[in-house]
Amino acid sequence: MHRLAGLSFLAFTILFGSIFSPAVAQDKSLTIFAAASMKNALDDVDAAYTAKTGVKISASYAASSALAKQIEQGAPADIFVSADTDWMDYAISKKNINVPTRVDLLGNSIVLIAPKDSKIDNVTIKQGFDLAKLAGDGKIATGDVKAVPVGKYAQAALEKLGAWQAAAPKFAMAESVRAALALVARGEAALGIVYSTDAKIEPGVKIVGTFPADSHPAIVYPVAATANAKPDAAGYLAFLKSSAAKAVFEKYGFRFLITPTT
Repeated sequence: MHRLAGLSFLAFTILFGSIFSPAVAQDKSLTIFAAASMKNALDDVDAAYTAKTGVKISASYAASSALAKQIEQGAPADIFVSADTDWMDYAISKKNINVPTRVDLLGNSIVLIAPKDSKIDNVTIKQGFDLAKLAGDGKIATGDVKAVPVGKYAQAALEKLGAWQAAAPKFAMAESVRAALALVARGEAALGIVYSTDAKIEPGVKIVGTFPADSHPAIVYPVAATANAKPDAAGYLAFLKSSAAKAVFEKYGFRFLITPTT
């Protein structure tokens, strides 16, 4: 009986000792909500930040539109990285962002892709190009043009180039750029419009054309801490602006839009 009581006391001590130990008290973590196109690059940046600081990063990737709405509904995010300025502006309008922390960090471009074994190759994208004819009986995948940034950029470009009206019925609207990329990689769409950074990390597709930069609004990725962010968010944002982060983002094809801080 005494032995059982001793064991119970030992278990109690271990349990509550671990709860109040300095190691647990100092356990730090941040939750990042980031545009789907950021995944590969930001995973590498996050790993480097954790290795440097010990702060654990939990990242949630989706369309910027979905993430902004989740933050609005109270999702516990510390950092928001959007693939366009519109959804960051939306989050700011809802008082969900610590405005002074916002920085327009990265740039990107949009490209036309096809499955890697497609006969389509080297498309010159210019005024009057016939995207509908190029797709034939196939579908064209991109993000939902009503909400997902890549879809909005795609529609803007096609409207300016005079190709939207004929091609619109052929579009398969995906919930995110990565979902659109997957449709093309699996051969379920003959063509797709995605960011160049997405096309580079998917071996199942090839880039067949690049949209002129002046055919759509500038592709800008703003980043900011949320209104309810943990104090450690400041250090993470500083790391995103560093030379170390710049090297990773540029490796994946993003343009770094600011002068690195360190």
